[in-house]
Amino acid sequence: MSIFALILLAFAMSTDAFAAAIGKGVKIKNPRFSFAIKVGFTFGLIEAITPVIGWIIGHAASSYVEAWDHWIALIILTGLGVYMVFESFQPAIDDESKTQKQSFILLCVTAFGTSIDAMAVGASLAFVDVNIMTASGLIGLATFLMVTTGIMLGSLMGSLIGKRAETFGGVILISVGMWIFTTHTL
Repeated sequence: MSIFALILLAFAMSTDAFAAAIGKGVKIKNPRFSFAIKVGFTFGLIEAITPVIGWIIGHAASSYVEAWDHWIALIILTGLGVYMVFESFQPAIDDESKTQKQSFILLCVTAFGTSIDAMAVGASLAFVDVNIMTASGLIGLATFLMVTTGIMLGSLMGSLIGKRAETFGGVILISVGMWIFTTHTL
């Protein structure tokens, strides 16, 4: 597999994390760039680890992971999206420190939900002549860049369209979950 193909694969794997980051960014009024980098790093690290896990599981479990990855992604992302839409209709809380210190566990669950497909990709890479460390590093780097950018863009969208931007972010997560599900079932 060429380096160009790996770079394309890396950015393809990061698009759902990018959409989730936009959804997360709309909830934050004025995120610090350092916060966006931390979120990007968390997503990038998880997105880099999952293909290695898939690669290790390899041939024996690839059909199992592939058979269920779309269901897992649908449930996690749709659940988080519905939660975000619900929260968007709750009264605003003026505690800005709360939005900057969002739950690390929720952040990791979101990152894992967007990286399940990368585990299946890692399993399929076990059968191709590819250096899994290079592939997972590129996937992690692309995800880091896309998520950091997504947080900042989401924040800009949030300031432009107000509280309902969180509704938009939730709809994005639900859409990404459904997109993953439909692309795996068709």
